[in-house]
Amino acid sequence: MTENGDKRVCYIPGISSTRLADFALNDDSNRSKQMMQYFLKGFEWIHKAQYLLFSSIYELESQAIDVLKSKLPLPIYTIGPTIPKFSLIKNDPKPSNTNHSYYIEWLDSQPIGSVLYIAQGSFFSVSSAQIDEIAAALCASNVRFLWIARSEASRLKEICGAHHMGLIMEWCDQLRVLSHPSIGGFWSHCGWNSTKESLVAGVPFLTLPIYIDQPFNSKMMVEDWKVGCRVKEDVKRDTLVKKDKIVKLVHEFMDLDGELTRDIRERSKKLQKICLNSIANGGSAHTDFNAFISDVMHL
Repeated sequence: MTENGDKRVCYIPGISSTRLADFALNDDSNRSKQMMQYFLKGFEWIHKAQYLLFSSIYELESQAIDVLKSKLPLPIYTIGPTIPKFSLIKNDPKPSNTNHSYYIEWLDSQPIGSVLYIAQGSFFSVSSAQIDEIAAALCASNVRFLWIARSEASRLKEICGAHHMGLIMEWCDQLRVLSHPSIGGFWSHCGWNSTKESLVAGVPFLTLPIYIDQPFNSKMMVEDWKVGCRVKEDVKRDTLVKKDKIVKLVHEFMDLDGELTRDIRERSKKLQKICLNSIANGGSAHTDFNAFISDVMHL
């Protein structure tokens, strides 16, 4: 698949032109074969179900959802984004834990839209060599950043030392961070929950997907919704994105008035409104959720 990863598929109903490399489980590894069998077993349950619920935002994936509705013999409801209302997050008291309150206080002290939030997910990770390139780039970039690095946090603090403008931690309340006004971008692995949270927050993406649905989520962000930029264009799995390229990309991406991201930021705010409207009275998620409850009550 790597050799043909740049080739595009244009014939799947409801799906726009997509690189082969962006489809889930596109290699021949044993891990991918096992994962595919796991997912196929899940699909077998659809024909035994009475209803199908998606944590998707209908307005953003309407073509694919409409195709599924035309093909499957059961009601389909889109109830995304299925995350807490940001007004509740913003009005919550600050975390009582000292370590957790510290990063909020740090964000409070940063200029609006100046911080790049970096989180590469909980289950899969890029290689240590790639993490080192990212760390070297960030520390040389003079861009403010909050990096959630989990088990790598201690090592990265040693690599970066005190000569950078960032904060490296093992964990944060991601919803709270994304809703903070100092956040100007999200370097993301493109997991679906993270994708929805950032869309609702109106924060644009730098995408570095790893596995399963993440490459396709990245494709939607960059090509379909136009709210992000790819960190890595090369479809080869083991290709490293080098420090100098990352420094240049981060500088351009975090330039609030730059040509690279001006349109991306405008689009991010438009999609934020679409997501918020979907959960408002009369919105797609609000309507579908009420319809689902009504159907269940009348069983």
